[in-house]
Amino acid sequence: MAEFDRFSVEGGARLTGRVRVSGSKNAALPILAATLMTDEPCVVEGVPDLHDVRTMVETLRSLGVEVEHTGTTVRTRVVNEDLCTAHYDLVSRMRAGFCVLGPLIAKRGRGKVSLPGGCKIGARPVELHRKGLVALGAEVPVRHGYVEGEADRLHGAEIFLGGAFGSSVLGTANVLTAATLADGVTVIEGAALEPEIEDLARFLVCMGARIQGIGTHRLEIHGVERLDGTTYRIIPDRIEAGTLMAAAAITRGDVELENICLDHLVAVVDYLRALGVSVEKTESGLGCRVTAPERLGPCDLNTHPYPGIPTDMQAQLMAVLCTVDGTSAVNEKVFPDRFIHVGEFNRMGARISKEGAVAIVDGGHRLSGAPVEAPDLRAAAALVLAGLVAEGVTEVSRIDHLDRGYAKFEEKLGALGARIQRVGA
Repeated sequence: MAEFDRFSVEGGARLTGRVRVSGSKNAALPILAATLMTDEPCVVEGVPDLHDVRTMVETLRSLGVEVEHTGTTVRTRVVNEDLCTAHYDLVSRMRAGFCVLGPLIAKRGRGKVSLPGGCKIGARPVELHRKGLVALGAEVPVRHGYVEGEADRLHGAEIFLGGAFGSSVLGTANVLTAATLADGVTVIEGAALEPEIEDLARFLVCMGARIQGIGTHRLEIHGVERLDGTTYRIIPDRIEAGTLMAAAAITRGDVELENICLDHLVAVVDYLRALGVSVEKTESGLGCRVTAPERLGPCDLNTHPYPGIPTDMQAQLMAVLCTVDGTSAVNEKVFPDRFIHVGEFNRMGARISKEGAVAIVDGGHRLSGAPVEAPDLRAAAALVLAGLVAEGVTEVSRIDHLDRGYAKFEEKLGALGARIQRVGA
């Protein structure tokens, strides 16, 4: 997967058939980081084969972890605890690399981690991470672009992790993981509710952590002396599932999704139904069928922290709205600047205007294929969706963004009837 690969998408195909959703990227990354917390082997199953996962594997290896990555299974074993620096060239590739800081401080007493990179979707400071770790007794200064954490022994504390636009998901992951080895009791108020945090907590419990309030805004962690190795299967990827639902909706298709948890997608499903899309569980209860009529109705879209519509679904749902007759407002309440993709949609004939943190979509106008450039991970997927219904061929460049978060995306869409191919530079 070269950095300068692009997708060539020929519009006009209605998606039909069955597709399996991969394991969750956003659950896998902090869970893999948490394997630093034990000297014993860990096995993590259902891990998607993504650029971000490979980057995390490289990061763990640079921190003295022996890693075997085969298919969707990752096996880890710490072999050298003297390596405590996560370098810029790795952490700058994705924000989740910063999740190694809490484990390093808690288990090894020190950690030096580059300030993170990732998608350019608005301000995402790490102050809540530092605030929580300082409350646990660590010194966490920033020097020369690195956060340098150190503590002889962490201790329990009461910590509030709410931010200006909701709770910090990765901040919760860092502080929660570190607190499992702290002396005494830690209470995290304003903890993120996202299913990926719940999955991380359950993984830590399997390792021997004592955590109460899993799945709520209040986590109570009773510190333990050590954590054990374990085998664990991660949850399905709700954002990939939502993206494939949007693909079915935008092409007015009929698609069955396997390996999903509809409980994690309540707001997305509710919104699609408000547009006129049918989303129904399959008989097994482990999948759903998404069918869309030719005409859908407009509906305003508001993103929120979980359990609301995820900001990571905003661009994909905006693509659907471009094909819906009428006017819809898209209000981005998590990352107000996350509208870089609007200009690329308009290049394809969409009519979208932006006013602050709100985009107004005048939908129902015919999209036409054009060369477009993906500005970030989710926008890359959204531009592909737009290309599925555009007249002619759409060339989507910078799909290295997309490869960070979607496993075999073109193969999955192709199996449903999409005319899409990867083209090397």
